[in-house]
Amino acid sequence: MRVLFTTWAWPSHLYGMVPLAWACQAAGHDVVVASQPTLQRTIAATGLTGVSVGADRDAETMVRGYLLPAAAERGRSEPVSPRTGRGPRALQMFLAHADAMLDELVEVARQWSPDLIVYEPTAWAGPLAAQVVKVPAVRHLYGADLLVRARQLLPELLAPLARRHGSAPVDPTAAPTIDPWPARLRLPGSRADLPMRHVPFNGPCQSLPPNTGSADRSASRASRRRICVSWGHTIARVSPSRFIAGAVAKALAAHAEVILAVSADQHELLGPLPDGVRVLHDVPLRTILPGCDLLVSHGGAGSILTALDAGVPMLLVPQLPDHAAHAAAVLGAGCGAVLNRAEATPEQLRREAGSLLTDKAVADAVHEVRRDMHAQPGPAQLVPRLEQLALDRV
Repeated sequence: MRVLFTTWAWPSHLYGMVPLAWACQAAGHDVVVASQPTLQRTIAATGLTGVSVGADRDAETMVRGYLLPAAAERGRSEPVSPRTGRGPRALQMFLAHADAMLDELVEVARQWSPDLIVYEPTAWAGPLAAQVVKVPAVRHLYGADLLVRARQLLPELLAPLARRHGSAPVDPTAAPTIDPWPARLRLPGSRADLPMRHVPFNGPCQSLPPNTGSADRSASRASRRRICVSWGHTIARVSPSRFIAGAVAKALAAHAEVILAVSADQHELLGPLPDGVRVLHDVPLRTILPGCDLLVSHGGAGSILTALDAGVPMLLVPQLPDHAAHAAAVLGAGCGAVLNRAEATPEQLRREAGSLLTDKAVADAVHEVRRDMHAQPGPAQLVPRLEQLALDRV
C-alpha cells in the first residue's frame, strides 16, 4: 500500500501524524509526506520521505492577523463568505495554503498513485486531491475537532478550488477521522470514527537530558515539586512580546524546581532568570514531562496531549483561538486551570500552580483521562483499518 500524508508547512501539524506514518512504514507500506518547501527539512528530520508541493505562504503574518487584538475582533465579527474570501482569518489561512498546494499535490498523486491520502484537518488540499484522483481520504486530527463548528460552510468555501480540477464540492470534515483527542475532552458533534492512542512526538531528540525523568524524582518529589514551563513555537514567531515563558518561570522559581523547555532561538526572549530555573533547549516535552508535577503552557494541542499522556496536570494561558478552545476542554475535564493573559500575574500564577500541585481531584481526573487514552488502539493497530479502507476502493 502507498500512503500519501499531507500537511501545510507548520511543524506541530506534521508531528501529530508522525507516529501513524511510522506505523505504516514499519508495516511495510510506502509512505510519503507532501508539504510546502519550508517543511522539507523538518520532514526529513522525522525519518520520513518528503515531497515538496506548491509554494510557501506567509503563515506567520496570517496567524498574527488573528492573534493581535484588533484583528481578532474583526475576525470574530465577520461571517465566512466563500464568494468574497472574507471571514475568520483562520479559515482564510487554511484556504490560502490549500490554494498554494493543490495543483502540485494533484500532480504528485497522479504520478505516485497512492492507495490512500491522509491529511491533517486544516490541510484541505488533501481531500480535494483525493477526490480528483479518486482515492480514499482519511482525516487525522492533532487536537480537538475545532472545524466541526464550520462544517456547513466548508464545501462552498472550497468549491472554487474543486471546480479548478473539475471536481464536485468537497467537505473536508466528512472523511473517516482518526482522533487521538481524549473522549472526555471532545467537542459536541466531533467525529471519532477511528479513535487512536496519542503517541507523543514533539520533534527529534538526540539524547536524553540528565535528571529530568521520573526515576530521579522519587526521593525529592515530596520536598520540592517540579514544574515544566513551555510556550510552544507559534507565539514567539508571530508576537515575541507575548512570549511570556521567561516571566512565568521567574514567577514560579521560588516555590518549585522549574524546567524551562524552549527552542534555542527563543532563549534571547527569556530575560534574566533566577538560579532555580533550568533551561533546556530543543528537548522534546515527551522526555521531560514524565518527571514533572505540573505543566504551565500556552495551550497547544501537542503540549496538552503530551501532558495528559504523562499524567501531568496543567496551568494554561492561551492567546490564540485554538489554544483557548483546547484549554477550555482541559478545564472542562477537570485536568487543570486556565488564566487569560491579564490574569497571569506572578501572584496568580503562584496561587494557581500551588493549588494544582496539591489538588487530588485534578490529579485523579488527569489519571482517568490518561487511562482512557492508553486504552485506545495505538497507531500500529490502526494500520489494518487503513489497509481495509484502501481495499474497499478496489
